[in-house]
Amino acid sequence: MPTINSIEDLKRLREEARKIKDMRDQTGKTQIVVGMGTIGIAAGARETLKEILTFIEENRLPDIILRQTGNLGLDGMDPIVKVTLPDKEEIAYCKVNTDIARRIMQEHVVDGNVLTEHLVKE
Repeated sequence: MPTINSIEDLKRLREEARKIKDMRDQTGKTQIVVGMGTIGIAAGARETLKEILTFIEENRLPDIILRQTGNLGLDGMDPIVKVTLPDKEEIAYCKVNTDIARRIMQEHVVDGNVLTEHLVKE
């Protein structure tokens, strides 16, 4: 915990806490989660995550929360990407390489059309 020596320190700490809280606020934002467990990374999840981040930056998409998580428990389907648009059901995609990641971003996230050929089927 940082030492607070002045009112300015307290204001700065409060502002930092407010920024963290705002980043966690998920209302009205698209959420994308990439499974980054050991198996996912071995299957190419790191490259998939980078491609999604590149797409977000290139297209200046401000209302997207991109997260990584551990193993999603669906071995053999990695890399797995979960997409949740505001007020929509979560959609999970499997075997997402960089080309598929770019398609998911354009067709699902931007255009709103689910890619049925890459869905996780339980």
